[in-house]
Amino acid sequence: MKLRIVIGVAVALSLLYVGDLAALRFRHDPFGTITVQRYDAIPEKNGKVEFQVEPPVAQSCVHSFFPHQGYPPCWYLSRHTEQRINY
Repeated sequence: MKLRIVIGVAVALSLLYVGDLAALRFRHDPFGTITVQRYDAIPEKNGKVEFQVEPPVAQSCVHSFFPHQGYPPCWYLSRHTEQRINY
């Protein structure tokens, strides 16, 4: 019984991903851009962290539910416009 549920969920997710990819392929404008604010988190010897803010950059994204072609989905990127880069 549990195996059928796992297989059913796997098949459903696979179909959702393939459908998302097909919708992306046939969309007129599949890519978008969102302005992202990045900041560097640099650890210091005394245990504190120094933050350096970088200028905002426009990052490409795809209008889909899942990431495709190496780009994050626009719905996710629009909710995570501040990106911390750890060193």
